[in-house]
Amino acid sequence: MALESLDRSPPPFFRVGFAPLTKLVFFSALSLLLMFGDMQLQFTKPLRAALSTLILPVQWLVLQPGQALNFVGKHFQSLEQAQENLKAAELKILELSARSQQVEQLKFENQTLRQLMGLSSNISTPSQAAEILFDVPDPYNQRLVLNKGQVDGVVLGSPVIDAGGVIGQITRLLPMTAEVTLLTDHQQSIPVLNSRTGARNITNGDMLEGVPMIELRFVPASADVKEGDLLTTSGIDGVYPAGLQVARISHIERRVDISFARIHAKPLAELQGRHVLILQPTGANAAAAATAAATLGKGKAP
Repeated sequence: MALESLDRSPPPFFRVGFAPLTKLVFFSALSLLLMFGDMQLQFTKPLRAALSTLILPVQWLVLQPGQALNFVGKHFQSLEQAQENLKAAELKILELSARSQQVEQLKFENQTLRQLMGLSSNISTPSQAAEILFDVPDPYNQRLVLNKGQVDGVVLGSPVIDAGGVIGQITRLLPMTAEVTLLTDHQQSIPVLNSRTGARNITNGDMLEGVPMIELRFVPASADVKEGDLLTTSGIDGVYPAGLQVARISHIERRVDISFARIHAKPLAELQGRHVLILQPTGANAAAAATAAATLGKGKAP
């Protein structure tokens, strides 16, 4: 028998190790012993410190992706929050701006009402306040609509003024509203008086370079008329009370080949606020005003 064929492994008796239960008991006791010893003697502290130092770079590398993702997430979250804050700030600014405009509008309306109240107390003709609802969208006529009508005692032909001067005349009357033809309308005429010279004339609505104006017609070229002269109502028509401001002369054109001067005046009515004053004609004035307004209204009726 060759030596190579001999089985040199130890007998099964010598291959038998510790039983699993014995190993469990042994290692458990060893673990408890080491834990107790470490708690009392701290002999593994240098080893733990060395291991912590060795694995610190590994921990840093492992944590970097998570920290990067966290940083990016916080960045986008901060960006979204900043955008939301910006939108909220813009909305707040718009709200404050709207409130400021409303306050300024209320101040202006209050001032206008005070001026109208003062004007009403200085005029002997009965009057009532009204509010402008809207302008009539008519390219050929200049009109606006008020919130007062027949049920409020408004009479056809009543003059309408504001704190600046004459606005026009009521030419159409409905139960709840009234339509006013402005003095700058081409069919509107008002007898006026030059407050400087006392000369009387009649104004007609006109346009000068696209701007609504009034024109003084048939004034001799040699007449004493200057730019800046104030025109007021003469009161001879039985419609407008005398002394109401109408316009101020702004343009005079004289030519040697024409006998009459071309004179335009800018109306003094402001028409910036919403409130106006309706003057109430009485007696013969009411009849004259109604007749004139009815004639003018028929010419404008659709």
